[in-house]
Amino acid sequence: MSNQPTGAQLVISTLKALGVETVFGYPGGAIMPIYDALAGSGLKHILVRHEQGAAFAADAYARSTGGVGVCMATSGPGATNLITGIANAYMDSVPLVCITGQVATHLMGTDGFQEVDILGICLPIVKHSWLVRDAADIPAIIAEAFAIAVEGRPGPVLIDIPKDVAASKVEVSSVATFPTWTPPAADPKSIEAAAKMIEAAKQPLLYIGGGVEMANATQELRDFVARTGIPVVSTLKGLGTLPTTHDLALGMLGMHGTRAANTAVQETDLLIALGARFDDRATGKLNAFAPNAKVIHFDIDPAEINKLRHADVAVVGDLKAALKALNPKVSGIQKWVEKCKADKWEHRFKYNAPGKGVYAPGLLKSLSEKAGDKFVAACDVGQHQMWVAQHCEFAHNRGHLTSGGSGAMGYGLPAGVGAKLARPDHHVVTISGDGSFMMNIQEMATLNRYNIPLKIVLLDNSSLGLVRQWQELFYQENYSEIDLSDNPDFVEVAKAFGLSAFRITHRHEVEGALDKLLAAEGPTLLHVLIDPRENVWPLVPPGASNAEMMEERWDEPLDSY
Repeated sequence: MSNQPTGAQLVISTLKALGVETVFGYPGGAIMPIYDALAGSGLKHILVRHEQGAAFAADAYARSTGGVGVCMATSGPGATNLITGIANAYMDSVPLVCITGQVATHLMGTDGFQEVDILGICLPIVKHSWLVRDAADIPAIIAEAFAIAVEGRPGPVLIDIPKDVAASKVEVSSVATFPTWTPPAADPKSIEAAAKMIEAAKQPLLYIGGGVEMANATQELRDFVARTGIPVVSTLKGLGTLPTTHDLALGMLGMHGTRAANTAVQETDLLIALGARFDDRATGKLNAFAPNAKVIHFDIDPAEINKLRHADVAVVGDLKAALKALNPKVSGIQKWVEKCKADKWEHRFKYNAPGKGVYAPGLLKSLSEKAGDKFVAACDVGQHQMWVAQHCEFAHNRGHLTSGGSGAMGYGLPAGVGAKLARPDHHVVTISGDGSFMMNIQEMATLNRYNIPLKIVLLDNSSLGLVRQWQELFYQENYSEIDLSDNPDFVEVAKAFGLSAFRITHRHEVEGALDKLLAAEGPTLLHVLIDPRENVWPLVPPGASNAEMMEERWDEPLDSY
């Protein structure tokens, strides 16, 4: 009997058998048997300082590796602290396995200490969930969880394990293996119909979402663009699928998209959506989005077809194989392509803003250029998020990590932890604002503990910048609860956590500061003071079509950046 494993030991051995190397978590009473089994197991555990940080770090680890992220927490508040991260992974289709401890089975339903029905709470934001009743089921359940997390449209799953189940001993005769999943092939007739429609188009446009990278179809997409010469617009999550410096890449579309991208969408006669879901931030006023276009929609998830926009041709299934098979004879689009390129050049971003203060878009552009093809931005949510999307150069999709669908502030710092552990040879930089940074600031302790050489660029305008911008433009400058002028001294705070840190306030300091940051050996924070009146442009007003873009005009003579 003494040689029989416990349920907790099966959790650890199964994770290892499935190839898991790193787990993010925080212990507590109900999950203590699993942490007891973890000690000395050889499985790398990263102790974060808040369970939300565990979920966000695992999320970024999954995005960075193309694998599955794993996080753990105890029952009650430990489990509920994971919820924002689980919802974030669900919205952005990130494969995540979340393991929670639960009170012993005889206490369930009694309002026991730290009891919460995490299974019920998470039902709308997971692909599947389990409450383990028999420890002998653990290997099969975990293997199934990994399979469900990655198959079809990826997403998070939850495994809730009562404390007595984790502590019980069982007889197990086999070890779980990672189940393989083969995506269903698209109907050849739909691919043929798509090819004919592309051949008939005079102004075709590719609308690229995050699903291309999820389908491991990035190279196939790039090959398709090379074969056809069709211009490309990207969603926030699609950036980098085609390198942002490519001459056919028109930039991000939507609320803070480029004028070239939004203009192309409004003028196209055929919109080819690849792994994109027509979300409101991309489309603006839906019935005015791509008003002259027929639509071809490629997606692994049939629920997305015709959900928001009618698809004249739907191609449901393996995008990688579909793009290989799709080989239309494209001709007669040269005038369209030249117009798109001319619009891109005419409306390119300018970096010679007036004044001597740090111009955030220029700093971010320089940062990505200096970091090169190995640049990875783990970005928070706010004005800086839109500046990163607009101005940073991305050579690959996994270089741009951000909370897209959820827009979760506090993502950037723990995501940087996960990304740097996943890609230690890359220039991983957390880019945050002073509002977002305070939401998970405690994870600087995680950086210090494991000496993770993450770089942090903190853009500080002493306000909730994006909310302030909307209040300025759409709420008659009624600035309500956006003042963060009582922020702490972030340089001193970072140093108190054991990080190196320094500050810049003027434009002439930018180049030297970025060189210093990227050359630093350990975790380092660059605190950047920027003008609190600076807004993100362009901007499509709420309820407007993407053709109705508001843009900044500089009336005074401009300094060179």
